[in-house]
Amino acid sequence: MTAPPGPQTALTRLVGVRHPVVQTGMGWVAGPRLVSAVANAGALGILGSATMTPDQLRAAVREVKSRTDAPFGVNLRADAGDARERVRIMVDEGVRVASFALAPSKDLMAELKDAGVLVIPSVGARRHAEKVAAWGADAVLVQGGEGGGHTGEVATTVLLPQVVDAVDIPVIAAGGFYDGRGLVAALAYGAAGIAMGTRFLLTAESTVPDAVKARYLAATVRDITVTTRVDGLPHRMLRTDLVTALERSGRVRSLTRAVRHAAAFRRVSGTTWPRLIRDGLAMRHGKELTWSQVLLAANTPMMLKAAMVDGRTDAGVMASGQVAGLIGDLPSCEELVGRVVREAEETLERLGTGMSARAGVVSARPAFEDEAEGR
Repeated sequence: MTAPPGPQTALTRLVGVRHPVVQTGMGWVAGPRLVSAVANAGALGILGSATMTPDQLRAAVREVKSRTDAPFGVNLRADAGDARERVRIMVDEGVRVASFALAPSKDLMAELKDAGVLVIPSVGARRHAEKVAAWGADAVLVQGGEGGGHTGEVATTVLLPQVVDAVDIPVIAAGGFYDGRGLVAALAYGAAGIAMGTRFLLTAESTVPDAVKARYLAATVRDITVTTRVDGLPHRMLRTDLVTALERSGRVRSLTRAVRHAAAFRRVSGTTWPRLIRDGLAMRHGKELTWSQVLLAANTPMMLKAAMVDGRTDAGVMASGQVAGLIGDLPSCEELVGRVVREAEETLERLGTGMSARAGVVSARPAFEDEAEGR
């Protein structure tokens, strides 16, 4: 059963979705099946294109369009050597939203906006949000340290209000969200919606193998850790024997593994060695990474693929938000989005805020305000 319209916010009006909920563009996970299911549920689904070749991206976009008429987006790596080729594909295929894991260049953003594509970069700091807002970003997704994958040190509850106060574009909150209570909390902070990765990974339409989903469902909040030993950058994931072994392995062994996985990723992705090196240089720039760390970055796509595609929990890494420790079921995307909307409505009614979600009117005015004015 389709959920009734939830709170109408700057995000729903900007993108044209029914609910202020976003599914993040997870590599190897956010494919056509998941994205189209999210879109049909009334939320914004985003394809994870970083692990696709350009031809695969075009095919994936067309498959989503064959499954839904609702808006959806594509997540891009701004530092990829073929980023402009991917932008052309998006423009040609009429994709509504461009999402970026790293802030795009000013020129790339202008190219997208000139073509009528909405640009929503992801950031982990207030200054980054201010920069992309000044460049003309249509909205910004802010991920706090609770989020899965590459993450920062500042919690969502501290980072989110900083960004909301600093920019005048819609802000989407990510990191630590999985239910309707979280949506209400984000709206209270001034966000226009929430983004969820791990929660959508654990749905019926997610193509992640059942054995991997079972590992996530069995995890407690203490089973999720942050390590730099996969690719040299802070990466939040499930703690497994492999992660422990990586943290204990020496530099030579790590470097050997990185070179082997770099070669494997090159074959799978169709990337040439020169392009792989250029992408490595772009990744290294401004992050003070050693060349060993740059090579270690090649571990990420292949080690994620081992788990998310091949089901190898012994040989792959499982990026995860801390909320995995609070999730215990695998609903359909329609069930999940409907549940989030209903829980948000129930929470608002319990708080007595005067927010009318069904009417599409957002009013954060406390219920006790009228009483106070009448004294």
